[in-house]
Amino acid sequence: MSIFNKFPYIVIEGPIGCGKTTLAKMLADQFPVDYLSEKAQANPFLPRFYQEPQRYALPTQLFFLFQRANQIADLNQRDMFARPIVADFFLDKDPIFARLNLNDEEYALYHQIYQHLQLKAPKPDLVIYLQTPVDALMDRIESRNVSYELEIRRDYIEGLANAYSEFFHNYNTSPVLMVNNEKLNILNNPGALDLLLSRILQIKGQREFFNPNFD
Repeated sequence: MSIFNKFPYIVIEGPIGCGKTTLAKMLADQFPVDYLSEKAQANPFLPRFYQEPQRYALPTQLFFLFQRANQIADLNQRDMFARPIVADFFLDKDPIFARLNLNDEEYALYHQIYQHLQLKAPKPDLVIYLQTPVDALMDRIESRNVSYELEIRRDYIEGLANAYSEFFHNYNTSPVLMVNNEKLNILNNPGALDLLLSRILQIKGQREFFNPNFD
């Protein structure tokens, strides 16, 4: 049985550098599903945000909000018999970045726009949270060598990783598989993806943990 027979709408989540886009693309290549991408590179404010966070936090956040609003509108219009979906983001995580990066006045404006848009996204059938140590996140960001990402400060990644952990500690809208992603190298270890797929098929509860060990 395919994981998408069991979970037709799967979201992969985690901080920058965790590998969520890589995993989502690999699943989209292996299974007959539609791939919904965050398309962070399409945000013209993102490179400037990493250089001057206080100045560009609000336009960066609002661009992502409107981008996701369009993607959610497309999701809501899908036929119930359409192909399954794998996505490397979901709307519920927006407040993570909004609270982390915006001051109180900016957040109030953001929240007002969010409410005005009346965004109601479909509930994922499964969220896979790639929980990754900060050292590993920094190493992966450096190794992929995207010029503007090299501007990211370690303290920002630490704050982001903590915010994600807190968010998923309290998240109960959809079933969650929390994956210890430190050693799950799906790019370089051919067996890693198969191991993850096998674990997904075993999910029975609302919140489960996967701690693969390749030693």
